[in-house]
Amino acid sequence: MSDSEPKNDPANQSEPVMSKPYIMPDDPEPASAEALAREAADARDKMLRTLAEMENLRKRTAREVSDARTYGVTGFARDVLDIADNLQRALDAVPAEARANAEPGLKSLIEGVELTERSLHNTLEKYGVKRLDPSGSKFDPNFHQAMYEVPDASVPAGTVVQVVQAGYTIGDRVLRPALVAVSKGGVKAASAAANGNEPSAA
Repeated sequence: MSDSEPKNDPANQSEPVMSKPYIMPDDPEPASAEALAREAADARDKMLRTLAEMENLRKRTAREVSDARTYGVTGFARDVLDIADNLQRALDAVPAEARANAEPGLKSLIEGVELTERSLHNTLEKYGVKRLDPSGSKFDPNFHQAMYEVPDASVPAGTVVQVVQAGYTIGDRVLRPALVAVSKGGVKAASAAANGNEPSAA
């Protein structure tokens, strides 16, 4: 045997000869590409849903914090309105004639009550509580509560002609509706009379 002849001794070969390439167990098979694409789409969908939920939660929390700032004093403000009403009643109890001819001591007392009332309303406004004065405006059941009707042909029907008790709002909400008297009849009745459609009194 010459040295030029190839040696087929397996011990002399550096690498084993394999008939098929070895596939690692973790390698995906070609048929599973669609499954991977589905998994990726599901994961993306879940991620987008989670992001949307987190954004909604953020907005809802911000809205709740804003509402808490605006309406957190509602109960306290409602209780303070009784004080505002009593101050107003005290001022209304003094006739204009007596106020004009009042002695200096009584005048100072009246001015002190007026200053206290103004200060109270300014403080309430600082916290978003505003007084409603609907005199002369159209009756709005969202902000007013009708106590009685007043026959008055000089104004349109449904107009607030008297405020029995002032109303208040806090933010966009009604803290207390204004108690009002509403006109009855008015322009509609007058126009009907002009057209001869008014029913006879007899």
